[in-house]
Amino acid sequence: MTMTESSSSIESSSSIDAGRVADEPVVELLPTRATYASADPVRIEVRGFTGDGSLTVWTLGERGASTRVPGSGVVDLGLLPVGGHGVELTVAAGGVHAPPVARTAIEVADDVRARLRYGFVADYAPGRDAEAVADMVRRLHLTGIQLYDWAYRHADLVGGGEVYTDALDRPVSLDTVRRLVGAIKAAGSRALGYAAVYGVGRAEWSRWEHAALLTPSGPPYGLGDFLSLVDPAEPAWLDHFTADLAAAVDAVGLDGFHLDQYGYPQRALRADGVVVDVADSFVTLVQAVRERLPESHLVFNNVNDFPTWRTGASPQDAVYIEVWEPHVTLGSLGHVVGRARSAGGGKPVVIAAYQHVYDTAPVAEADLATAFTMATLFSHGATQLLAGDGDRVLVDPYYVRNHRMAASTAAMLRRWYDFLVEHDALLLDPSVVEVTGSYAGAYNDDADVAYGHDRVTGDAIPGAVWRRATRVGDALVLHLVNLVGQRDTLWDAPRLPVGETGPGTLRVRRTGPGRPRVRVADPSTNPRLVEVPVTLDGDHAVAALPAPTVWQVVVIDDGPAGAHP
Repeated sequence: MTMTESSSSIESSSSIDAGRVADEPVVELLPTRATYASADPVRIEVRGFTGDGSLTVWTLGERGASTRVPGSGVVDLGLLPVGGHGVELTVAAGGVHAPPVARTAIEVADDVRARLRYGFVADYAPGRDAEAVADMVRRLHLTGIQLYDWAYRHADLVGGGEVYTDALDRPVSLDTVRRLVGAIKAAGSRALGYAAVYGVGRAEWSRWEHAALLTPSGPPYGLGDFLSLVDPAEPAWLDHFTADLAAAVDAVGLDGFHLDQYGYPQRALRADGVVVDVADSFVTLVQAVRERLPESHLVFNNVNDFPTWRTGASPQDAVYIEVWEPHVTLGSLGHVVGRARSAGGGKPVVIAAYQHVYDTAPVAEADLATAFTMATLFSHGATQLLAGDGDRVLVDPYYVRNHRMAASTAAMLRRWYDFLVEHDALLLDPSVVEVTGSYAGAYNDDADVAYGHDRVTGDAIPGAVWRRATRVGDALVLHLVNLVGQRDTLWDAPRLPVGETGPGTLRVRRTGPGRPRVRVADPSTNPRLVEVPVTLDGDHAVAALPAPTVWQVVVIDDGPAGAHP
């Protein structure tokens, strides 16, 4: 029961979000879980639908089974194969080419550690409702939620009783923490508690000053005026820290921990005269936590890429990097991801790129900045820590200083995260290989695109289309990021309106006498792969591509020679 769509479907498919950018949709599809095991039936909650319609599953552009929907409620789609899938709701009388009423995506995976689509929570006030957080987990398919600053003190996680104020005087109720943990788990995600690996507050400092990391002038390194830093691998501290984590698991049911550091120092003198290579100490700490908590999910923060080269291979579940200057351009983000994928050996890569731009620019310009950031990260095989707390995005490393989403931001994130999950095999699979330098360009002449007078380049250059090529199994995948009309490539700066390139021309060398298959998708216009016409020109094939918005994905598949006459 599969079929493909021709280029005539692009126009109808692209209209799915028409009229929905400024307002939340009246009709919504919400998976009951962020991710499903292959042995679990997939269920979709339909909200706000009063007509007669059907849900259709799409897998990388191939149409699957449809299920009737007689109105709002939970629809059982049964068992689906491992991978990412799109789901569309259409009305019964809409016709073959009618645009969907609503869309979502689902992930089926048997390895819960294979992907990390990361979110956050930063509010634990008594009585707080957890429903909005659970809905966001399901809506954005978030497989991990960081519980930021949930603990009593940095060096005493659960010593404050049931209700307390944290180190910066924010109210915390452990009942709220437990309810959030339960809601996150029920939504098919993981709850990871924040824990600083070497920060000690004033009240606890007398116990740990023997392990202090000292500045060259003598005082200990610290954070602000309320934390001082110790060697994370000092034996007594390591025993205390791992025991504190274990106690936190028992107290509130956490699935694991977000292990934080501040990016400094990289080498320092310890109070007892030992010279400490902090990168080595971090690896020792991660190993010790893994031994103490073998089932916990662990994520270590490599601040500004330090020391990814050492911790990437350590026994944790992701390679997570919080980026700062000099990693300020889209191209630098791509390079950071490339190094992380290499160091991690197949672990998921997450980048904490805080979009401060929402605090300084109109929402439309900030949304475009975020779209370019996501286009860069997703196309390079990484995800972004950005959304959380039900309706917030991160604009600051102190997560309490977050930004309430506008409706346009919420709608954009829903589209882009759906796109990420639906096209997971083309984007996040560890086997995806960068091949731009081997395929594109005049010397190679294997695959390239052209847009009239607009420049196409392999680097992130303002005013050009940034073209990259990856190999995914037998398919060649082109990522086209449209920087036409931009004056710079800063990822955390207001963006000008997307430049209009007009349609593109794809030229690809054929493997054999057959006609290659070319499919196109774009999270802003046509969210699932649709086929475009291909003509033959000697040893090459030529396809007309629709004009890109921020990011367009092109999949070129030769298949067996002669399979597409």
